[in-house]
Amino acid sequence: MRVALLAFRLMCLAWLWPVSSQYPSKRRHKEQHGENTKQKHGGRVDLKMKKQDSTKSLLIKSEQLLRIEDHDFAMRPGFGGSAIPVGIDVQVESIDSISEVNMDFTMTLYLRHYWQDGRLAFPSSSNKSRTFDARLVKKIWVPDVFFVHSKRSFIHDTTMENIMLRVFPDGNILYSVRITVTALCSMDFSSFPLDTQNCSLELESYAYNENDLMLYWKNGNDSLRTDEIVLSQFFVEDFQPSFGLAFYSSTGWYNRLNINFLLRRHIFFFMLQTYFPTMLMVMLSWVSFWIDRRAVPARVSLGITTVLTMSTIITGVSASMPQVSYVKAVDIYLWASFLFVFLSVIEYAAVNYFTTVEEMKRLRRAKIPNSYDATQAMAFDGCFHDNDIELTSFTEVPSTPNTERNTQTRNSTVSGPTEGTRLRHKNPVLQHFSFIMSNSYMIDSYSRVIFPLAYLLFNIIYWSLYA
Repeated sequence: MRVALLAFRLMCLAWLWPVSSQYPSKRRHKEQHGENTKQKHGGRVDLKMKKQDSTKSLLIKSEQLLRIEDHDFAMRPGFGGSAIPVGIDVQVESIDSISEVNMDFTMTLYLRHYWQDGRLAFPSSSNKSRTFDARLVKKIWVPDVFFVHSKRSFIHDTTMENIMLRVFPDGNILYSVRITVTALCSMDFSSFPLDTQNCSLELESYAYNENDLMLYWKNGNDSLRTDEIVLSQFFVEDFQPSFGLAFYSSTGWYNRLNINFLLRRHIFFFMLQTYFPTMLMVMLSWVSFWIDRRAVPARVSLGITTVLTMSTIITGVSASMPQVSYVKAVDIYLWASFLFVFLSVIEYAAVNYFTTVEEMKRLRRAKIPNSYDATQAMAFDGCFHDNDIELTSFTEVPSTPNTERNTQTRNSTVSGPTEGTRLRHKNPVLQHFSFIMSNSYMIDSYSRVIFPLAYLLFNIIYWSLYA
């Protein structure tokens, strides 16, 4: 009997031994797994193993406090009643760029909205507001303000979306967002680069007309504030808010707010890059007036160089400007200067031509036969030159009573015209012109005075009109 009881106990121990041996292995496995996990995460506990943080739980409590799930925020506040007033407050942070080619500007600003939504009112003993970020903004109604004539715009999102929502216990709401917008600016370049540009950024509700939403400046003229703005090419002379209405044939009238600012261009950059080089090229073209008229290579190369340089300056200025259909102030100056340079080349062409004609006449006079008298030589040459005609080869005619009588008769005929006849006088201008043509070196002498005086007069008129 005792043997049977002992055998039964041994069987029970043998059956229970594998089960009890599994618990330490499992415990050791868990301990090893925990150590590996700590080593893998550098001794830190994995955040995924914990519960969600308190921020999310507070957000859920705020949603419950504001009763967001109890209302339909797809509808504006006071739907079916009067228009909801929405105040706007803008602070301009910077004007990033102004492009004449694209006729636009880029501005970074803080856009703040003020309105009241009774659905978000909450009880508060301390009467303190609550501030939220972009996560709550997507769950409530906000004004759908957009920028008219904008080409590109975005909300800054570094390191988080730059959106702030502040809710007061009485339901007043402040919604602020930081935006960079690129908008159209219709520029007039008729006085460029001595111009001033008036640009504006326009704000308007996209879906709600004046019967549903009324936009207004929160603090009047003080609603637009700016930091100190420094631009490379412009002075910002004035920032001014304004108000207006916009009509669309299909949807009606909308409130529109305007941010107007006046820009005056810096002239010094264009003086260095355009005006001074142009003046120097025109003055350089005058150097040819002091070069000998027989130095053809020197004067031709100087004239062609100045013409090509002026063409390069005009091309460079045109490439940096929009293709407008009217004449700009800089175009007038450049093309007038180009005309002065071109006329200096034409002046030398005239000098060279008249010099050649004069030399050809001298060569012809050198070949006159001795049998010709002075009258024939003057008719051949067109003018009489004592130095060019040798009178020693002509024999002196002896004077007789008949020749003296003929001479007196001829002199009396010339000196005493009959009554009723008209003397034909040569035009003094034509005489002077023919004299200059026969003395081509005088063209350079006159050009040394006429060209600088004409260019000086042009500059006085130009700068008095546009400066």
